Parts: sequence; structure tokens; C-alpha cells
Amino acid sequence: MYLLAQAALLVWAHSSAWYLISLWRQRNDVADVAWGLGFAAIVAYLAQHQAPTPVAWWIYSLVVLWAMRLSVHIGVRNSGKSEDFRYRQWREEWGRTFYWRSYLQVYLLQGFFMFCIAAPIFVAGMAPAQQAAALASNGFVWAGLAVWTTGFLCETISDYQLLRFVKQRRSKDEILQTGLWRYSRHPNYFGEILVWWGLWLMVCWLPWGWMAIISPLLITWLLTKVSGVPMLEQRYEGHTAYQAYKARTSALIPMPPRKRKI
Repeated sequence: MYLLAQAALLVWAHSSAWYLISLWRQRNDVADVAWGLGFAAIVAYLAQHQAPTPVAWWIYSLVVLWAMRLSVHIGVRNSGKSEDFRYRQWREEWGRTFYWRSYLQVYLLQGFFMFCIAAPIFVAGMAPAQQAAALASNGFVWAGLAVWTTGFLCETISDYQLLRFVKQRRSKDEILQTGLWRYSRHPNYFGEILVWWGLWLMVCWLPWGWMAIISPLLITWLLTKVSGVPMLEQRYEGHTAYQAYKARTSALIPMPPRKRKI
């Protein structure tokens, strides 16, 4: 419990520091860069204060790889651009209450979600050494690694395809409909969800591992019902080309495009 309390304090400090950075930069979308880095900070703290077991080393390595790729990608994507439309919209809507609502509803709320989603990291880092050493013979570990790898590749490839498309497109009205985006309107979110289901599978057999299911359930809910798919879909309401794309393409799980009805 002491490690969890200290990790919670670390997450609060991380969120607060990035809030101050957002005030300095005058843009709240730095929170997206901070997201992955927060998980890397949790890994670093646990690795320093609890001797890592074989399972913990696997989880730590996968989380840091995912976190650094995501943060670098978002940083590159946002470089030289104006503030992300979602944060800009909140800035306009909140008016005079913007500063305290940003701290509470963007940074502290993000920190809370981060702490909950990090559950597989805590389970792996705090597991008894004897139980967590049984790595090679555990089917859940290998199944989870396969799911994580699929998700990581899906997220990485789709992010790259989108970044390249944005640089090459001739008009902002153009919609990416090739590569993984031909089979899913949000393949990057699908990959993100698989990453956390994979991490949970890798630790679900450890003590209290079943409780870590809050992690993939929460990220799935956030991306499909709250800040992911719904907000981006709302942005393209009334966009003729996107609505046609939407009619034939799966929202999340990659599937063959639906044929038009004659």
C-alpha cells in the first residue's frame, strides 16, 4: 500500500507539472504528450523501489516502449500546429473558469485515469518473486504478449499512415481511406485497446491480477464512449465524404469494407 500511495503522489506531481507547462506553452494538448510519459514515470519509480521480477521486467519494457513511441509521435504530430481542436473548444467554452477547470478536468482527471489504467504495472511490480518467476511456462503471459504485439503494431502503423497522409494531402477535406484505415475508422484506438488487454492478460494469473481488468475496461470505455471515437466522429458530422466512408467502414475492429446497397 505504501508503494501505491507513493505512486499516486508521483502521478499527482506529474499531472501538476504538466499543467504548469501548459500555462507556459498556452496550449492544453501537451497533456497528450504527458500521457505516455506518466506511465514511464510509474515504471521508473516501481523499478527503483521494488526489485523487478521476470514478469515485471517484461511489463516494464513493453510499457516504456509503448509510452515513448506514443509521446514522441504526438509531440512530432503537434509540432508547428495550433492547439488540438478538442482542447481549443474547451478553452472557448470554459471562459473565465478555464484555468481551474483545466487543472481539474484535464490534468488531475487524466492523472486519475492514468493511475487506474496502470493497474497491470502495479500488479507485476508488487507480485511475490516466487510466483512472478514462473514466466516461460505460463500461457497467459504468451497470449498477452501476442495481443500486446498485435495492438502495438496496429497503433504504430496506423499512426504512421495518418501522419504521412496529413503531410501529403492536398486539402483538409480529404479523408484517409487506405492502409489500415480502409478496414477501420480508428485503427490506432483499436491498437491502443489491444495493448492494455494484452498487458492485463500477462498479469491476470498473479495475485490480485484479476482486479487489474479495470485497466483495459477503462481504456476501452474512454476511447469508444468518451474522448476518442465520439469526439472525432462529431467533428465530421455533415462531412459528405466522411459520412460515405463511415457507412462502409467499421468504427473500431478492422473488417472488410461493407458493400454499397444498390
